[in-house]
Amino acid sequence: MRHALALTLAAALLSGCASHKPEDYNGIWINQKAIDTAAKGVSLRQALHDNGPNFEWKVNVAASQASFDNGFEIAEGQLKAGDKQYQVEFSGNQVATLVLDGDELVQNTSDWAPQQSFEKARTPAPMGARTGTTFEQALYNAYLGGEWKIVEGPGQGALVHFRDNGSVEGLPNLDRYALCLAGDCADMSGNNDSLWLERNQKGAPWIFKRNGDQLEILRALNSAQPDEKPLLQPGARQWLLERD
Repeated sequence: MRHALALTLAAALLSGCASHKPEDYNGIWINQKAIDTAAKGVSLRQALHDNGPNFEWKVNVAASQASFDNGFEIAEGQLKAGDKQYQVEFSGNQVATLVLDGDELVQNTSDWAPQQSFEKARTPAPMGARTGTTFEQALYNAYLGGEWKIVEGPGQGALVHFRDNGSVEGLPNLDRYALCLAGDCADMSGNNDSLWLERNQKGAPWIFKRNGDQLEILRALNSAQPDEKPLLQPGARQWLLERD
């Protein structure tokens, strides 16, 4: 009798460990692996490509809604409960299956995307913020956070801070930046990493190269013909930055 009771209790415990409540899916989940890879000081394009294509999931069980961001577009779908998993139905008959594996949200392999794992964001943006905001802020902080010094270029000797909200301080005559994650900007810059720099909402694309704690920012030269899609190539170096 005691043996049977012990087995029953063990089964209940194991079942409890394997099950998840619907609300466990709630929240913002980010592609931490892509962020950690990029933070090593490598090519941003390569880090995102190797760990993509999706960067963030936002799940709202009560509203039966889920959305993901891939740096190019935000897809919003209807969340439906299944057997130990959830399905997200999108327009165009695309379906994503989400399941919890320990502390990770797993997007299962489908005919349009590979399997990916996401971690619950430690400092999520408000749920009302645009999907992808939390990933972007975490990436900006990991990839360009800290204090950079201008070693060569205008403002030499000044300290530069790239904030996770897209503001930049210390680069002469500039106040905003945005890293190119995917989409048209990535298509135009080929295999090069690129970012947008501006002041007072007027700016231009630049090419950058990251090698550990060194960051080169180069002018972006358009090698395409006037009637062709822009094709950006690295030009002269404008700044060389080093991070302490």
